[in-house]
Amino acid sequence: MARRGDNAADPVDWVTRTADQALRHAASTTPDGELPDLVTCASGISPSGPIHLGNLREFLTVHFVAEEIRRRGIAVRHLHSWDDFDRFRKVPAGVDESWNEHIGRPLSAVPDPTGEFESWAERFKEPLRRALAEMGCEMVEVDQTRMYRSGAYREQVLTAIRKREEIEAVMARYRTKKPSGEEVPADEDDDEGSSRGNLARFPYKPYCRGCGRDTVTLTSYDDETTDLAYTCDVCGDSYVTNVATQDEGKLVWKVDWPMRWAYEQVHFEPGGVDHASPGSSYTVGKDLVGPVFGWTAPSFVGYSFVGVAGMPKMSSSRGGVPTAAEALRILEAPILRWLYVRRQPKQAFNVDFGQEVLRLYDEWDALTRKAADPAKRDAAVLAWERASATAAAGRLPSPEVVVPFRMLSSVADVTAGSAELISATIGKVGHEHSTVAELEPRLSKAMTWVREYVPAEDRTNVRETPDAERLSALTEQERGWLDTLLARLPATFDDAADLTALIYGVPKLGRGLGLDDAPTDEVKADQKAFFRLLYQLLVAADRGPRLPTLFAALGPERVRALLTPAG
Repeated sequence: MARRGDNAADPVDWVTRTADQALRHAASTTPDGELPDLVTCASGISPSGPIHLGNLREFLTVHFVAEEIRRRGIAVRHLHSWDDFDRFRKVPAGVDESWNEHIGRPLSAVPDPTGEFESWAERFKEPLRRALAEMGCEMVEVDQTRMYRSGAYREQVLTAIRKREEIEAVMARYRTKKPSGEEVPADEDDDEGSSRGNLARFPYKPYCRGCGRDTVTLTSYDDETTDLAYTCDVCGDSYVTNVATQDEGKLVWKVDWPMRWAYEQVHFEPGGVDHASPGSSYTVGKDLVGPVFGWTAPSFVGYSFVGVAGMPKMSSSRGGVPTAAEALRILEAPILRWLYVRRQPKQAFNVDFGQEVLRLYDEWDALTRKAADPAKRDAAVLAWERASATAAAGRLPSPEVVVPFRMLSSVADVTAGSAELISATIGKVGHEHSTVAELEPRLSKAMTWVREYVPAEDRTNVRETPDAERLSALTEQERGWLDTLLARLPATFDDAADLTALIYGVPKLGRGLGLDDAPTDEVKADQKAFFRLLYQLLVAADRGPRLPTLFAALGPERVRALLTPAG
């Protein structure tokens, strides 16, 4: 089996360890104990609603592990299953109540309320596909509707039905009971108990041929002919489907999952931590897959939830939850990837779209500088490497000229102007560049963040006219500071160093020092008071963007107008 890398001193992280585990498991599935020709890492999700940042962990966990295996020169695929043959469970808020008629139908058969997409399922797949492409995530997609409807799983379905007693014996071990003694499924993901009568535990359920819903009661099954009879609880019609020749239904979830492990020969697949609890999908599937389908459960890692600061646990069926596409409007693709790869899968975390974004970009930029020094390569830098590039896409898009996000957002906030105006201002405060494109994609993301995520009360509001009342009440010291500043204010703010030296130096001059002298304690106190005065006169606040940046954004004429007392 392939080693972790050529350098024994390479840092090790959860991705390394998980890939090691996946490869050991893959080798154990072959007769000779060697790796198979192709290692399969799988993910899956039901596109029942917006695929939010919690769901994204399913995709990225598999992606990072597959990337590590690929890095070792081993043939690997990221196989993703769209569980679009799952039932439509409920109508979310904001959707016309008439969609209640589709409850029980496959997600792929429910129309998109806007008419923009082919189906309800496609409405939520497509934005995620685009977001994953932006993040450099490549995967082989499998639509479960097509697989079932095409008859691809027909033999597996017949096998599960023939071995239904073995399946029931496993299922029964994990069922819990209500105080009344009534048996209930071990977890709410399971559809196994929704048919009634003597076939209540049948592992396969058809969608009604008449109305397309899964609201059916099975009435009989003939093992010799494979005829399955049922009556629909909604439309009232009765039908017979021949399981060996007609593909009108699907296996219940806890049987469906291990069936696919065997069909696709899956070697690694993660899941939410709830899937690995006693009696849940993975533990039941692990006991079923061998005796029923002749395979072994894949190597598994459970991952915890991802939330959004100030929001409860996310549910895609509720709608209104942040998605990867939404996050990518303000976060560069490598940074969004980094949020997931830098943490152990079992570590829950929140994504904060507020002021935490500023700190996040600062931390990323600092790590980028550290990564430039080979002597400092450690687990943190390894996470940066995994986030920054992929085997197929190479280095993911990042700005050619890196400007701190907080500076870009400050200028965007002050100017409320075009990208060209922001670019011109940035160029005056020490970040020289030739074109706006050199600042992208960060510039556009900073503009979006300021416009859509910064509350009105936190925005910088530049005064339209001078504050006559404050200017008329200047102390002698304050008037001296302003007189000195205005007398020395350059005609242009093109020299960032000179502008910064002047703003910080005015209080020094007031104490008889030179601009280049080190500040005394008295000067430091004066600087705080002077800066507060400037903010009050320019933006009606006690603090704001860095003053050199604020000056550059406003320009000499506007600064002079707002700081000059009347008369």
